[in-house]
Amino acid sequence: QLQLVESGGRLVQPGGSLRLSCASSQFTLEHYAVAWFRQAPGKEREGVSCIRSDDDTTDYADSVKGRFTISRDNTRRRVLLQMNGLKPDDTAVYYCAADLLGPGGLEMSEYPDWGQGTQVTVSS
Repeated sequence: QLQLVESGGRLVQPGGSLRLSCASSQFTLEHYAVAWFRQAPGKEREGVSCIRSDDDTTDYADSVKGRFTISRDNTRRRVLLQMNGLKPDDTAVYYCAADLLGPGGLEMSEYPDWGQGTQVTVSS
């Protein structure tokens, strides 16, 4: 099973920016579809963004379009989530998930491998 590690979460003020990172200590993520999900207290986990394994096309939830950007780093060993214009509603634990050669998408059922999450708190 692929082991994923997220990093980059912290407390940030509204309007601020964060960059989250998802990496595996075992393998490069080059051939994986990778997605970011988030779960706020008392709410269901929801898909935020994904990047596909074949052509690196991306999808975003409507709530983050224009503010968040998903990408692979130059080494293709990490998947990054750049978050700008953060709002209190973005407060959640953010999880990355991966699927080898998978089609991608924002449904949890598409992804067999998950990280432990990183906390993002947007508050003044």
